[in-house]
Amino acid sequence: MADPSSYRPEPGQIPDSPGVYKFRDEHRRVIYVGKAKSLRQRLASYFQDLAGLHPRTATMVTTAASVEWTVVSTEVEALQLEYSWIKEFDPRFNVKYRDDKSYPSLAVTLNEEYPRVQVMRGPKKKGVRYFGPYGHAWAIRETVDLMLRVFPVRTCSAGVFKRSAQIGRPCLLGYIGKCSAPCVGRVTPEEHRELAEDFCDFMAGRTGTYLSRLEKEMHAAAEDMEYEKAARLRDDIGALRRAMEKNAVVLADATDADLIAVAEDELEAAVQIFHVRGGRVRGQRGWVTDKVEAVDTAGLVEHALQQLYGEEKGEAVPKEVLVPALPEDTPVLSQWLADRRGSQVSLRIPQRGDKKALMETVHRNALQSLALHKTKRASDLTTRSRALEEIAEALDLDSAPLRIECFDISHLQGDDVVASMVVFEDGLARKGEYRRFQIKSFEGQDDVRSMHEVVSRRFRRYLQEKLKTGEWDPEDAEAVGEAPEDDGKPKRFAYPPQLVVVDGGQPQVAAAKRALEELGIDDVAVCGLAKRLEEVWLPGEDDPVVLPRTSEGLYLLQRVRDEAHRFAIQYQRNKRGKRLKSGPLDEVPGLGESRKQALVKHFGSVKKLRQATIDQICEVPGIGRKTAETVVAALARAVPAGPAVNTATGEIIEDETPAPAGASSERGTEQ
Repeated sequence: MADPSSYRPEPGQIPDSPGVYKFRDEHRRVIYVGKAKSLRQRLASYFQDLAGLHPRTATMVTTAASVEWTVVSTEVEALQLEYSWIKEFDPRFNVKYRDDKSYPSLAVTLNEEYPRVQVMRGPKKKGVRYFGPYGHAWAIRETVDLMLRVFPVRTCSAGVFKRSAQIGRPCLLGYIGKCSAPCVGRVTPEEHRELAEDFCDFMAGRTGTYLSRLEKEMHAAAEDMEYEKAARLRDDIGALRRAMEKNAVVLADATDADLIAVAEDELEAAVQIFHVRGGRVRGQRGWVTDKVEAVDTAGLVEHALQQLYGEEKGEAVPKEVLVPALPEDTPVLSQWLADRRGSQVSLRIPQRGDKKALMETVHRNALQSLALHKTKRASDLTTRSRALEEIAEALDLDSAPLRIECFDISHLQGDDVVASMVVFEDGLARKGEYRRFQIKSFEGQDDVRSMHEVVSRRFRRYLQEKLKTGEWDPEDAEAVGEAPEDDGKPKRFAYPPQLVVVDGGQPQVAAAKRALEELGIDDVAVCGLAKRLEEVWLPGEDDPVVLPRTSEGLYLLQRVRDEAHRFAIQYQRNKRGKRLKSGPLDEVPGLGESRKQALVKHFGSVKKLRQATIDQICEVPGIGRKTAETVVAALARAVPAGPAVNTATGEIIEDETPAPAGASSERGTEQ
């Protein structure tokens, strides 16, 4: 434990201006990031008597070993830099909201020639219009199914769209009137885009005008005795109204706003957000966090705003943000939000009326979310604790293995040999610390030798980190090599496990143990889990440890082993897929993906490109003579794949179809 006075800056060193500061521990890892209107005043508050500090703040300053700061021009810049550093360094003492699920959104891909309506998760993409997020994907699909009757926008994938265009026949949705079938030219690209934009306008809340127009068209059709058209318009109006009913009106003045509510106790906090667009609740999401720093409700709101809008721009930031408590730097946050939206944003506490009533509803959701989280966590924590205790008892460990790492080898008949490392801490998967390896020291299939190499590489990196920080001083440091420079970011292999699990039996366990002994590591336990009878093997033991089938410890080991196997298989398949997709154009130096696609598109296929002359290749935009000569040479060196044969008739099929986008060979020929 460090004494804060040992690294306290000298009087007069700290500037009296806005800025962002970082506390680092003895290993130079960033453990806390903060911003201040006055760096001098804020940092001075950390170096007072420890008895006067909040317990969490006292823990942070005694864990830290140094402090540094960066001066900025304005408080808005400080807010942005603080957010960037928290995302970059992931400090352990900063509040970090954990999204309790991946929320789906309704997306319209306006960046494509023929926009597509689909369900999307994950980070937002440029040129795509999003609505939501929604609680469940089925809620989106129900809404879309109702609206496609009126707005028959494309919903198919690129592959289905391309296939329908090739055969000149639309898919089922095109036949039943739920797609305008732009793939076969029933509508022009401009008409289809207009449909997509009408769809977006309706989803954005501009419903009244469109419904009025449909009603006028329905009455006009009835007066003209076009009863079939009038009936169809009547059904369209009914479908749109049913879609609207799924999002009840909560604010009568068609407000665009986000409402944020917080429920908290001494240790944890839950945040709930309602997204209201056009007076209707269009989406909902929630987060839960541990209160690792001394923070009040206003501070939690500030962190939530950074998390919610840090990556957003334009209309994704609403005109109004309603919160339960105003942060200390409300004007700064309002300016930051306005900069991200491009226009004024109101940040305030609702005082009366419908908005206050809706805020109470959001707060009840936050309370329920916190209670549910605590119930789940208590139950899971009990089960996980029992599982870890059973493992410690069965393997005769000194304490429960709070960090478990599992290794698995994967290959396909000796090709593309890879390995995976998955990490479980306190019985939970830490996917951010998963690692994957390519076997480098030999060719062919040898699981035991592969396991020895992977475990050696992982723990050699661990020793490099210890050597860098001075925690380890071996007689022969050259055996582990040098560690990369320390930049304060979380290290990949800095933390050792208490238990290493390998997927396999005695040979794999012996290889892993030998790798640890060669590096002089004797404080990490090793075991193997064999798939056949789910037996646990220990180094040097002739007989396995057999855990009861109902054992929570065995169930946890199985989860760890299965996750390592899944991760290894995924990497091996991806690696093999990339190799099979490679072709002769990949061997051309300096020929990027865009120019490869341009060549294939210009000539129609790699086969026709192979028959082209240098002068003909030079006609492709962006291809010079030197590049054309290199392309011709590469195609001449490559042996073309044999002709495709119809297995039913024995007929040789001429390959005249264009190569798929991104591929540069006629078929998946291995190089």
